[in-house]
Amino acid sequence: MNDEPMRVLLADDHTLVRAGVRRILDAQPDVTVVGEVADGEAALRALQAQPVDVLVLDLTMPGLDGFEVLKRAKEMKPELMVLVLTMHSDSEYVARAVHGGADGYLLKDSAVDDLVSGIQAVASGRAYFSPAVQRALTDIARAKVAPPRPLGSLTEREREVLRLVAEGLTTKEIAARLEISVRTVESHRANLMRKLDVRSVARLTQFAIREGLVEPE
Repeated sequence: MNDEPMRVLLADDHTLVRAGVRRILDAQPDVTVVGEVADGEAALRALQAQPVDVLVLDLTMPGLDGFEVLKRAKEMKPELMVLVLTMHSDSEYVARAVHGGADGYLLKDSAVDDLVSGIQAVASGRAYFSPAVQRALTDIARAKVAPPRPLGSLTEREREVLRLVAEGLTTKEIAARLEISVRTVESHRANLMRKLDVRSVARLTQFAIREGLVEPE
């Protein structure tokens, strides 16, 4: 991310929720809310019409639900970061969102405390999950499911980047740690996602936990 404000799009069918989220974000000098939408079709139109860095997405909306919006948004703009904001904490919802490409998962009852941190985290290339869903994420990661691709397909540098991403370091922090450029880190992360056939930092973190590169929190 550069020094310009993060451009955030809000997608939630509840007017009061959008108003509350916007009030929190409008108080942040490094965040600009570029739009609000109340359904899935409108969210996709808004993404096509303007640059957006972070989509704050509800999972239950009329028309296209959040899962379908997530899938199409990631196909449309692979570089887009998506922070799910929902009331659903059960592992089924978490699993579907993460597998769909969500970069973070935040519960609405913790939005006042965690929303800004969540947006800053995903915008910096880190996964972000409410404490209440971290256990569900760990359970998913530990499930007896074959990894998308073997660890052996990665180069040593890609493994280093994967481990640091999973440890929660930002793109800039990884670049400084490895003494490489931010652009190079972004390139390695893109290669990791391509080789492992995943679409989000959260899925990279799952893979790293499953392969024993990092310990789950």
